[in-house]
Amino acid sequence: MLENAGGDGMRWWTGVWLIAGVMALAACGGTAGDGTDENHASSTAACATGHVQVTVSPGDPVTRRLCVRPGTVVSLVLHPRTDDARWTGVHSSAPVFVLPEGWRRDTDGTAHTNLRCAGVRAGAAVVTASAKAPDVAGAPHIVFTLDVIVVPYGREG
Repeated sequence: MLENAGGDGMRWWTGVWLIAGVMALAACGGTAGDGTDENHASSTAACATGHVQVTVSPGDPVTRRLCVRPGTVVSLVLHPRTDDARWTGVHSSAPVFVLPEGWRRDTDGTAHTNLRCAGVRAGAAVVTASAKAPDVAGAPHIVFTLDVIVVPYGREG
C-alpha cells in the first residue's frame, strides 16, 4: 500500500516539473522548433540575468510574464496610480523561488521593491501588487500580477 502511494507521488511530481518546463519555455519565447540544442539555446537566451528593472505605469497591462535566471534581482517600480488607490504591498506565491524585500512607497506614490530570485533552483512564482484607496474600508485589491519563472542554466558536458 505504501509503495503505491509513493508511485502516485512520483507521477504527480513528474507532471509538475513537466508543466513548469513548458511554462518556462513559453515565458522565455520558446517555439515549437525542430528540437535542436541551437533552437533551445536561442529560446532560453531571452531570460533576464543579473539585475533587471520592471516598471509599471498607468495604462500598462495588468499581467506580465518574466523569465529569469537563478540569482537575478528584479527591481519592481510601481508608478503612482491615476485612481485614488495607493500601492499597499507585494506578495509572492512562492517566496522560496521569488522573495520580495525592501518595500517602500515614495511621497509621490511611486512604490519600489526588489524581487530576489532563487539562487540555483528552477521554479515559478506569481508576484501580486495590491492597492487600496486610503479612505475606503476593506482589504486591498490585487491590481498587478507578475508571473516570474526561474530557469536554470543548462549543464555542459
